Parts: sequence; structure tokens; C-alpha cells
Amino acid sequence: MTKLTSTQELVRAATVSRRRLLKSAVAIGAVGFSAPLTVQNAFSSSGELNFEGWAGYDDLKKTVFPAFEKATGIKTNFKEVDNQDTMFADAKLAVQTGAVDVMEPTLDRLPGWVSNDLIQPWDVKKLALDNYLDGVPGGKPGDAGEIKGQRYFVPSVWGTEALTFNSKTIKGDYGSIGLADLWDDKMAGKICIRAHSSLAAMGRVLDAAGKLPKPWLDGYKDEATMKQLWDIALAEAVKHKKNVAQFWGGENEAQAGFKTNGAELGLTWDSTGYNLRNDGYGFIAPKEGAFAWSQGYYLLKGAKNAEQAHAFAKWISTAEGSAAWASAFSANPVGKGGIEKMSPDVAKFYNAAYPGDALKKLWWWPAQEAWFIKLRGEYADKWKAA
Repeated sequence: MTKLTSTQELVRAATVSRRRLLKSAVAIGAVGFSAPLTVQNAFSSSGELNFEGWAGYDDLKKTVFPAFEKATGIKTNFKEVDNQDTMFADAKLAVQTGAVDVMEPTLDRLPGWVSNDLIQPWDVKKLALDNYLDGVPGGKPGDAGEIKGQRYFVPSVWGTEALTFNSKTIKGDYGSIGLADLWDDKMAGKICIRAHSSLAAMGRVLDAAGKLPKPWLDGYKDEATMKQLWDIALAEAVKHKKNVAQFWGGENEAQAGFKTNGAELGLTWDSTGYNLRNDGYGFIAPKEGAFAWSQGYYLLKGAKNAEQAHAFAKWISTAEGSAAWASAFSANPVGKGGIEKMSPDVAKFYNAAYPGDALKKLWWWPAQEAWFIKLRGEYADKWKAA
């Protein structure tokens, strides 16, 4: 996905406390936005920002956008969507209308957005790149947030996709439970998974068992290899389709899989595990290594409020802004000093989720070109329809 410094360097730079975990472990047209959140400004003149981001995170509306408005005088119009495939589709129309200024996909999707001419570079003179923690993907000169020397991505938050489990029925000890458990026959009707990431999980399981003709990561490099490897992963996954209680595509669906549809084990975002922590569920990194993602801001071509967009990205890089954004997602802050402002409850959760060598084993999503995203969607559809 990106050349950090290395995962080991991230871990060495941290301590065994919450500080360690949160630093080193590092998901349109002219309508559809909610009403502006009404509130001088340290970053920009007053105005509005049209932002499209992830649904299911109520604190964005309740606390984060009001705090940004208080700091800058800028109102935020917020459209919520469940996944970044919807963002991508919306962006194609938004670049024609100028209806959206900023969207928040993940870093691995960046090449496809650039190749489709949907976004414009950020003006780094209007940002504060030094605010970002060392090692945060997409936050430093020369890293994967740049393409051909221009910065198209600035980070907002990072986290993982790991195992949420019913603590009453499943023993979720680190080092014993893993991705392979999703496919165990005893889990019939009991797993909650996202279609494409569960196929990647199957691919990693097969790869570790020596059952693939090429390394799983090679499938992100060219279409022929991708089809070869994903055909194998899909065929194997279909053999275990009876295990699936629900496929999820967004945070609300993931929680419903456990609360409503009987799932006892799932491959979910860390936010799902956090949100279910008081309902009898645990969250743990699989022994093979948790999937890791870095999410951030894309400045759309034709954005009508580019100055406000820069003010927004800059504010999120501050200690206050990064802590607020990460708290809303129950994930990890990107700005220096943000860790100290995080809730102790979040620290407790992350300490439990990533014990031992879990941080060293993070599996960062590789960069995914437009051709890969298209094919990945086709495989996901086949998997759900099987």
C-alpha cells in the first residue's frame, strides 16, 4: 500500500501504553447533503464545505463538525454514504457540478481516482504536513499520498479490519483465533463478512497454507494474476457459503449482522468491535495479522470551496482535530498530540485488540488501480450471489 518507515519502525517509536497502540498501529449531484451545522476563525474565512463521507458515525455531526465550525467559522454540509464505491460513483457527477468539495476514501484507492481524473492536488503550502505523526500512511512527502510529485491525499484516520466475536460462545485468544476460523464448518450461519475483504482473507489463508500458485499480493499487480488467484479464492469461499449469516457493506450493516442476524464471528472494522464492546462482543487481531487501512481526504476537481477544504484538512491534522475525528470513528488519530486527547475507553479497547506482536503483523491494503477495483467488485458480486 505504502512504504511507511516500516512496521517495525512504527513499533519501536512507540511505548507499551495507549500511546504505543495509537501511534504505531499506524473505510452526487447537487443534492443529498444534510443541512449546515451553524456556528473566528484560525484557519480560513467563513464559508461552507460540502463533504461526503462515511455513514454510521454520529459523533461527526454531534461534535466534530461543530468543533471545526467553532474553530474556523466554516459550516459543513455532510452527505453520508455506506461505502467508497458510492463515493467513487458520486464523484463522477460531482466533478461536473462542483457539488462536493471533499470525499474520504482510503489510501489504497488513490491511483484509481487520479487515473479517472476525479481529484486535484492539495496545495501543501496551505496545509501543515509536519502536524502528522511519523509513519502515518499518506502524511509525509514522497509517500503513497503523492503521485508524480503531487499530493492528492492527506490522512484523516487509520485503523484495521479484524475479528469481532461473541465472547460468550467463542474463545477469542490472540494467537489462536485467525482468519481461517471464518471458514470452519462449526461456524455455519454464524459469520458476518464484507464480500471483497473476506475473499482477500481467504486468499491470505490459502497463501499461508501454500495452496496458491503465486503469492496473494501478486494479484494486485496485473489482471491475469488477479483473476488466477481470485478464481481460486472465490471457489474455496463458495464451499463455505453456508457459514455466512450476513454480508456487510457499511458500519450499520456490520453491527446488524451481530445484533439482529445471529452472527457470532466476523471480519469487521475496529469501529464495529468498539461499538459492540458493551454488548458481549470482543475484538481481536487474527493470528495472521489484521488488515490495516489509512483513510483520508481527496479534493475533488471543480470543488467550489477549495479554501475551506484546505482549512478543514489542516484542522484535522491538529491535536484537537485528529483526536475528534479518530474518536468519532473509534480509530486512531493522525496528528501529533491527538493521542493525549483520546478517550481512555478507546485506549483500553485497543490495548486488548492488539496484544503481543499484533502491531508488527499488520497487513496494509495494497494500492488498487481502477481495473482492480472493477474486477474486485465483480468477484464480490459473484461471491454474494453464489
